[in-house]
Amino acid sequence: MSGRLKGHSAVVTGAAGGIGGAIAQRFALEGCRIAALDLVLPDCGEINLTCDMASDLSVDGAAKAIASGGMQPTIVVHAAAMGARAKTLDTDSGFLLAVMDVNVGGAFRLAHAFAPAMRMQENSAFLFISSINSSFATPNLAAYAASKAALDSFTKTLALELAEDRIRVNAIRPASIDTPLLRGGFLSQPDPNAARRDNIARHPLGRLGTPEDVASLALFLCSDEASWITGVDYLIDGGASITRR
Repeated sequence: MSGRLKGHSAVVTGAAGGIGGAIAQRFALEGCRIAALDLVLPDCGEINLTCDMASDLSVDGAAKAIASGGMQPTIVVHAAAMGARAKTLDTDSGFLLAVMDVNVGGAFRLAHAFAPAMRMQENSAFLFISSINSSFATPNLAAYAASKAALDSFTKTLALELAEDRIRVNAIRPASIDTPLLRGGFLSQPDPNAARRDNIARHPLGRLGTPEDVASLALFLCSDEASWITGVDYLIDGGASITRR
């Protein structure tokens, strides 16, 4: 690797697997020190911590542990997420609030925990993992899609507020990424193979995305190469948004 993040330190949530795990591993290969957070203990960081993104106490505790470990993050990636398939009228308000608390509240908590110290660093960046579903009608994903739309809005607001501190804030909006969560969704269908084929058919490039695809875009957006990019949410969708079929 080229060491594109040499001299940087990153906090990555959802780092025990999936997109968060791929980002943590790719960043480490590029010379970045990693503090890996998840509900279950990750194993991909220099510092590995369990952390509940819906808890002020848990996020604040993680921030203190990272500082005590001698790490001063210049990059914060929020890849942890909560969501499940359910029709709107079958979704209770408690579940909606729980999804919002992790997906959006987690981003708020990370900003509160790390932005003040990041103001003292050079070339700092936040990156939030959103979803293609944030801007399309998404039956059976009302709570999840609403949370990701809110996260996109928060991305732009935080980017404007932190611009004077030269802290960049961006988001990535993936379509279907081949993770255990997505595969579990296929398995819950009457015909998992047909569900997978139908999902692939929605992407003109003819395949599902991989966590590594997202990690490559995350690397660019968090690197100094993207030093004049902020307040943007980037689609990575195999062309799905062209037709949304």
